[in-house]
Amino acid sequence: MPALASHRRIRSRSTRTSPAVGFTTAALAGVTLLSTQSATASPNDPKPSIEEVQKKVDDLYRQAGSATQEYNKAKESTAEQRREVDTLLDEAATRAEQLNESRRALGTFAAAQYRTGAVTPTAALMFADSPQAYFDQSQLMNRMTDQQRTAVKDYEDERAAAAVQRAEAGRKLQALTESQQALRTSKQTVQTKLTEARTLLDRLTAEEKARLAAAERKKEEEARRKAEEKAKAEAEARAAAEAEAARQERERQQQEQPPPSGGTGGTTDGNYTAKADKVLAFARAQIGKPYVWGATGPSSYDCSGLTQAAWKAAGVDLPRTTWDQVEVGKRVATADLLPGDLVFFYDDISHVGIYIGDGMMIHAPKPGANVREESIYYMPIYGSVRPV
Repeated sequence: MPALASHRRIRSRSTRTSPAVGFTTAALAGVTLLSTQSATASPNDPKPSIEEVQKKVDDLYRQAGSATQEYNKAKESTAEQRREVDTLLDEAATRAEQLNESRRALGTFAAAQYRTGAVTPTAALMFADSPQAYFDQSQLMNRMTDQQRTAVKDYEDERAAAAVQRAEAGRKLQALTESQQALRTSKQTVQTKLTEARTLLDRLTAEEKARLAAAERKKEEEARRKAEEKAKAEAEARAAAEAEAARQERERQQQEQPPPSGGTGGTTDGNYTAKADKVLAFARAQIGKPYVWGATGPSSYDCSGLTQAAWKAAGVDLPRTTWDQVEVGKRVATADLLPGDLVFFYDDISHVGIYIGDGMMIHAPKPGANVREESIYYMPIYGSVRPV
């Protein structure tokens, strides 16, 4: 596969303008429901072939994977916005108390003036739309003490700040509402796609299911063959690198030169290797756990939930979705993959796995399957990144 040329997202979600509004209908609108075609098909239409069924099921799972990323993004945004709203509400409560304190201070001055009869009109400021405008009358302002002027200014400042805060809270609440709707829409889309895939499979006869399983095995064998070819190429590359390192060492000894400070010229450093070892150890420990869309562990995972958790075990925080993870780190070509690298699949970047070497990866495949090792050639590769 060629190097990952670009990480621009080639799907409708790229038109989103904000975390709250973005994933409402843009990306989901492009996901077509195959059930519509089935519902309108004539009873006399020929039954789809096993290959067509396999293609439809695979496509439905891919669409469900893409909708799962929409769900993950919406869920993440909803949680973040809820935290922001909670913070704003706490601040608004504090601001309200400060406003009340300023109002009480003004009330104290007004009451004192009423009792002494010194400046009776001052009491009217408690009922004015703008106490500052009321006191701007030069005669009254001249009769106010510095303490009174400070109290009026504090009240005006607090009231203006409270108005700004109320407006901001309103915007955040609206964004939260939209994100919650996007979350519900994404969830429904995932469930619809998975139901359609199960329905297609349930309609097959026993003989057709056997043929479908045979077609699946053929696909797996082809992917395994490509992985073995890559494993052979990687082994040859390692042998060549070791031979070159040995040659350089012999020349150095003959010339009695110190070893080069940069090492043997490997493609990565020890720091990345140490982190990758932790990533792979974590990922291997998850093998056998079920795929559950939207899950981040520890008992189940979706694809990006697994990669996020694995790199977290190595002290690296990855974003939640495949669409954001593909933007992290260094882009690498398939030919240059190292253990620990992330490999992304499909044009819509709806799936990801952790490369373990020899053309193989660990990934959470799809509903009904468990975390497992599999050839990276089982699905069309979009590109790869090295997170650190």
